[in-house]
Amino acid sequence: MPHKFSLAFLTTHEVPPHEAVRIAAATGYDLVGLRFLPAAPTEAPYPILSDPAVEALVKAALDETGIGIADIEIARLKPDTDVEDFRDFLALGQRLGARNVLVAGDDTNHDRLTETFAAFCDLAAEYDLTGDLEFMPWTGVKTLPEAQRIVETAGCANGGVLIDALHWDRAGGTVAQIQNLPPALIHYAQLCDGPKPYDPSDAGMIEIARGARLLPGDGGIDLIAMVRALPRDIVLSVEVAQIDKAKTVDAQSRAAEALTRSRALIAKARSDP
Repeated sequence: MPHKFSLAFLTTHEVPPHEAVRIAAATGYDLVGLRFLPAAPTEAPYPILSDPAVEALVKAALDETGIGIADIEIARLKPDTDVEDFRDFLALGQRLGARNVLVAGDDTNHDRLTETFAAFCDLAAEYDLTGDLEFMPWTGVKTLPEAQRIVETAGCANGGVLIDALHWDRAGGTVAQIQNLPPALIHYAQLCDGPKPYDPSDAGMIEIARGARLLPGDGGIDLIAMVRALPRDIVLSVEVAQIDKAKTVDAQSRAAEALTRSRALIAKARSDP
């Protein structure tokens, strides 16, 4: 089965969620990713989690377009996290038909984080959702092997590892690491390119990740090798956050271009010897 493509939240970060759904449909995506919880302390709360009117707009857009929700963001697991605090977040995801939950590990004590992740996955399972641990070089889970070890030790049937092309590259990831990951643990992956050289400080990497990614093929990441190592039937979330470009190019045009470039990359990866 060929890849399905999802329009990630960050690609059209400035539009409300119901508009993101309609943009995804208009530009040819199969799915959409939505952010329900802030990713950073500086982000304001997202009204979809507390305003029934916003939820209704999203539900109507989903029903009218036939677009599904690939993933919801973002569950940050900290040293003092009580996973019960995510119950409303997960319940909303279930009501809207979401599949996966993006999880960040903000705890350097991996034994404790593994227990928290297992508890989160158990709770997510009550809502028919997965828990997908995304490694990021500036968090408590910096590399793919670290994420794999936590997920496998947690031992939850709905647990997974989320590979973001940018973080895989910045963490010194290898094709062998992806190939060593059981396919059942890869529910979806995030696709973009990134500049090289780049500022390797945490602040520098965060700046690129949240607002200065590149279209597939425009940067220095070996996306062809990465894609070839991934299962051929997983969802690819197109996550091309470009804050500066958003000042002059509308969200729908950016979404369309990102999908065109992503499809071209996949075609090249599957056709070249």
